[in-house]
Formats: sequence, C-alpha cells, structure tokens
Amino acid sequence: MNILLTGFEPFGGEAINPSWEVARALNDQVIAGATVHARCLPTTFGGAPQALADALSIVRPGLVIALGMASGRSEISIERVAVNLIDARIADNANERPQDLPVRDEAPAAYFSTLPIKAMRDALRAAGHPAGLSLSAGAFVCNQVFFELQHQLVGRGIPSGFIHVPALPEQAARVQPTVPSMGLAAQIDAIRLALAVALDGGESLARTLPDEGAPTS
Repeated sequence: MNILLTGFEPFGGEAINPSWEVARALNDQVIAGATVHARCLPTTFGGAPQALADALSIVRPGLVIALGMASGRSEISIERVAVNLIDARIADNANERPQDLPVRDEAPAAYFSTLPIKAMRDALRAAGHPAGLSLSAGAFVCNQVFFELQHQLVGRGIPSGFIHVPALPEQAARVQPTVPSMGLAAQIDAIRLALAVALDGGESLARTLPDEGAPTS
C-alpha cells in the first residue's frame, strides 16, 4: 500500500512550514508495510487542488493524510470536518484573497474525515503527545485542500483526512515566546504514530486500552 502525506510550502512571511518538514521527514518510510509518499502543495487557492489531484493520480494511495500548520494551536489537531467555504483572512502565496466563495459549486456543504479520528487522538495522548479533535479547519487553503480531498475520494473507500500541526519553536520565538509551539522531532513522531493508527483502523488501540477507554469529548 502507498500512503500519500502532503504538507504545504511556507506562507504568510514564514521561511518554513512544519507541515512540509514533517511530511518530507517521513517520505519513503515504511509504516506497517505501507510506504509514505510525501508531496508539497502550493499555498495557493489556484494551485493546491490540481497539485493534490496530480498526487492522488500518481501515488494511487490506500491512505491519505494532508497536513497543515495552525499557528497558535498547542496540540496536534485532527480535523473532523471540511466546509465548502473559502474566506481568506490573509492573501495566499499568489497574493489572492478570495472571500465568501464555495470550494466547489454544486457540492455538499461539508465532508467529514474518514479517518479513525478518536482512535488516533487517543493513541497520540497515550504516547504523550498533546492531541485533540478540531471542528474547524479554517477557511484558508488548508480547508480547501481538505474539502477537495474528501470530494475526490467519495465512494472510493480510501481513508483520508486532515491534521493541523503547531508552529515550531523557532517560529514562535520570532513572534512571541508565549505562542504555543512543538518541536519538529515530536511532530514527526506524532504523525508517524497517527499514520500507523490510521492504517490499523484503530483496532489495535481498542484491544490495548482499558474497558472504559480514553476521553471522547
């Protein structure tokens, strides 16, 4: 099996994007018999959907996780839902700032992740990684890619979804030391584990947790 793991190029004046740094660090790694294929998507509304479609066509994955950076978040955020909305707070890397537009005309209002999101969160927490579920992937290119991913894979039986990662410490230090951050090595370990749980469908975790399980709120 092939895994498609995407990240984004830097944006918003940053010189680095942890989503891509994590993805490329895991490129070519074999996890539970599946090979990771990392792809960097442009942080542009015009270019990201086609880059994603090209990657899906070339890699032919059995699992897809898209990564993005969410500055200000303190944990690995596993997204639950992508909404059919583009409403850019800042300009993308092509200096475009579309607002109040659908990701796709004549498409549903939203798509849910098809990953075992609670099992992934519980496994990350059990391993000591700050992790939670998120009900908003925003309305920038991250959400657009999440929506496009779920739309393109409808009915194909391929688990897919989106995870936001925090800023890196060096990024936070340039803004304000109190801005939440997470080191790159910890992010790589967390996403590697998330991929393993997604491949397993959460079945192994269910067999190892106590009967009452982990918190699910």
